[in-house]
Amino acid sequence: MNKRILVIAVLAVVVAAGAFFLFGVRRGGARINPANRLSMHSLLNQARGFEAKGSLLEARESYQNLVNDFSGSPDVAAWQKKAEEMSIKLLFSPTITPKSIAYQVKPGDSLAKIARQYKTTVELIMKSNNITDSLIIPGRRIKIWNAPFGILVDKSQNTLLLKSDEEVIKTYIVSTGKNNCTPVGTFKITNKLVNPTWFKAGAVVPPGSSENVLGTRWLGFDLAGYGIHGTTEPKELGKQVTQGCVRLSNTDVEELYTIVPVGTEVTVVD
Repeated sequence: MNKRILVIAVLAVVVAAGAFFLFGVRRGGARINPANRLSMHSLLNQARGFEAKGSLLEARESYQNLVNDFSGSPDVAAWQKKAEEMSIKLLFSPTITPKSIAYQVKPGDSLAKIARQYKTTVELIMKSNNITDSLIIPGRRIKIWNAPFGILVDKSQNTLLLKSDEEVIKTYIVSTGKNNCTPVGTFKITNKLVNPTWFKAGAVVPPGSSENVLGTRWLGFDLAGYGIHGTTEPKELGKQVTQGCVRLSNTDVEELYTIVPVGTEVTVVD
């Protein structure tokens, strides 16, 4: 009798172990095959290795593969953030990417002329090539971004996505209009200002004033009175609190100002 009980117990353990390895384990409510867990671990190590070596293109691709292949993982948001971090580092580095070219400076060229030709910004050319003044020497090869950017503002999430085609370059936390008053639609950036003056009803608030809600940058829409700007109230980011504009932290709006040229399309959705 005791021997029969022992045999049954052993069989139960074997069946349980077989089911565990055959069907995988549950993690965070999602079933993950053990073979996939090994692949996920290997891919994460690969991404970290590329990042440590400064291989930004390869690191971004590896983090993006993690996001795409293991979308049920609780770590997917962190991987997406790392992929976006690699994208921004690439954008601001001299590394040539599929959406940029190596341009040889010609006699008579200026940074403004090159920026207009390729629909980019002087600031981005300077930052990505470590140029500290406007003088450029003919014959020098410089990196030029030559793909259009787009901006998507999601009012329900209070986020701003900087995109190039369908690729998300970076996600920013923003504030939008209280009572859902930020207009929905597709707009274009028509003007850009550094340290803008705020012309409010009955007063002119100068740049740098603690009462100037525009912060350090302004990117105006082709809809009068609306645009993207900085803030003097960073603690309010992520909320619907503005008069209708889209607010970012001053650090983020300065970064966005560097990247996107006049003419960039902005889509705002509920």
